[in-house]
Amino acid sequence: MDPVSARLLARHPQKIDLSLDRMRTLCAVLGQPQMQLPPVIHVAGTNGKGSTIAFIRAMAEAAGLKVHVYTSPHLVRFNERIRLAGELIADARLSAILDRIEAVRGVEATVFETTTAAAFVAMAEVPADLAIIEVGLGGSLDATNVIDRPLLSVIAPVDYDHAEFLGTRIEGIAGEKAGILKAGARGIVARQQAAAMAVIEARAASVLTPLTVMGTDFDAWAERGGMAFQDQERFLDLPAPGLRGPHQIANAGLAVAVALELDLPEAAIAAGISGATWPARMQRLNAGPYGEMARAADAELWLDGGHNPHAGQALAEALAERQAKAPRPLALIVGMLANKDHAGFFEALKGSDAHVFTVGFDGAAADPAALAAVARGHGLGAQSSSSVEAALSRALRLGAGRVVICGSLYLAGEVLGASEETWPM
Repeated sequence: MDPVSARLLARHPQKIDLSLDRMRTLCAVLGQPQMQLPPVIHVAGTNGKGSTIAFIRAMAEAAGLKVHVYTSPHLVRFNERIRLAGELIADARLSAILDRIEAVRGVEATVFETTTAAAFVAMAEVPADLAIIEVGLGGSLDATNVIDRPLLSVIAPVDYDHAEFLGTRIEGIAGEKAGILKAGARGIVARQQAAAMAVIEARAASVLTPLTVMGTDFDAWAERGGMAFQDQERFLDLPAPGLRGPHQIANAGLAVAVALELDLPEAAIAAGISGATWPARMQRLNAGPYGEMARAADAELWLDGGHNPHAGQALAEALAERQAKAPRPLALIVGMLANKDHAGFFEALKGSDAHVFTVGFDGAAADPAALAAVARGHGLGAQSSSSVEAALSRALRLGAGRVVICGSLYLAGEVLGASEETWPM
């Protein structure tokens, strides 16, 4: 665990308590930093938030803008969560801001509330042209939702996740995500299930928020090795997304709709789409100890942090596309949190013809043996392993030519953290 995370966990409640009361009080004492940010793009959704943010940031920076970004969770170092005008927050600045927050009396802020307050303070004190803020969980009661006047509100695809907090009905989940919609700020919405879209539209009508909706007002699709985008005014012939997988076309399309609202030039949009990077989203690993093991065996090694059925389906589509172009024996090294939908994740991958090796990781990970049993129940050959290294070694000995480590961002963080060569920058 990195020092900043250890500090936060030692001094603040490690719980999820969806409420804005503590956050509003904390921000008031700190001088309302959330009201002093550059124009804010607020991003909610179940899947695709991080990738969409990566595309928006890359396009804005290609246009010459200075961009703040707040995302969660981090993979290796806490600093990854706060990017100030293009650079990860420095240790000294972060420590000084946390000192100020922890000096506030009478507010028992959670780890995420403290993290969010630190991001707002840091972003308010460093000049920039744009701030992209990712919702942590849900939307309406998420700590980031003390932002009352965003420039744009973006809702990525809504699906099932965090059932213990958001419930098991898509309408309820969509209602939480739609809580970021604010009067005067246009909502840019990804393609949604009909039930989710109805809730989003109802929320938008109640707060008088205009919507721009994928599949109705704009769309994007793969074309001739690149990507096409069309709205009611223009057609853009764009390069293929720099992030891998067919699902990234939709994420990039959502980001293009945002970029056009920002009046970014087409050249910057194209450069951002092809140049965007985002760790642990179908990331090819060539460096570090695991990358070296795979390279020595002439095998591909990939890393993906998707951890729910929707993400499992996206991974399955990415692998199917890769296998169709260059078929190789496929293995999956899977570790998941105990509270995730293991059955739904493996159901999405059952047609991949992959052999599964299940592993644990630090934290509330699912038991590898139990996870392997779930995978076998969905038609996948599976066995548990004592570690990622053991699983990768066995997969390579058995002839795997393409290996994907997947199932959890926490597992992805451990893999990337194994060598400074692979730390996210």
